[in-house]
Amino acid sequence: MRPRALATALVCASLLLLGAAPGGGGPTPPPPPPRSSPPPLPARMADTGGGTQLITAVAPDTGATAGTLTWWDLRGGRWVRAGSAPARFGAKGLAEGAVRRQGTNTTPTGLYDLPFAFGVQAPPRGTTYAYRPVREDSWWCQDNASRSYNRWTEPRPADCRAAESEHLLAYRTQYAHALVIGFNYRHPVRDRGAGIFLHVNGRGATAGCVSVPADAMRRVLAWARPTHRPHLAIGTDGGRTAITRY
Repeated sequence: MRPRALATALVCASLLLLGAAPGGGGPTPPPPPPRSSPPPLPARMADTGGGTQLITAVAPDTGATAGTLTWWDLRGGRWVRAGSAPARFGAKGLAEGAVRRQGTNTTPTGLYDLPFAFGVQAPPRGTTYAYRPVREDSWWCQDNASRSYNRWTEPRPADCRAAESEHLLAYRTQYAHALVIGFNYRHPVRDRGAGIFLHVNGRGATAGCVSVPADAMRRVLAWARPTHRPHLAIGTDGGRTAITRY
């Protein structure tokens, strides 16, 4: 081998020993580590109600009238999504539950229990929740002056004006199946709001409830187990009403 050729061979050998390709491209970097998936939404919330079932209703912001309803199970210490559906909110969007006012057509944000279910139709197969059938004399009193404020009544009491209440049978589509949302329910504050439910979609946005397609409502009722203490969290993706605050 001629001296020049020998020198070239020695240079190439040195580059290979250093891990460089003869072309001068340098060592191949290792692949980046795989990105870990973010924790499921319930794991990022401040409170989930203490049970092993949870429903989340999330809107993009407080002005939105549509978002997503998801129901979750806690299995082996990890929250797992059991189902999901598009959701509708109040015609005027959402408002912080602690300061919401009645008649504003806003859906209250917050974390709530689910006292009982009801419906014009028979309970879906698999329902274990206490389920009240809607009859001709079934009313939800929303009269601030009534002792029955924010309560189911049969029949409507004399101190609860019909004009200030909901005749449940008049909403055959929306109340085919429904769950009572425990907003302002245990200890009602007058003028805060009454008759907030999770129910079947009507023609558009709600008057303050959360609604979903009929099939989704049936699936939620067949899934929910009172012994698992399910709660419903309503909120937005971010801001002061972010669902992670509840």
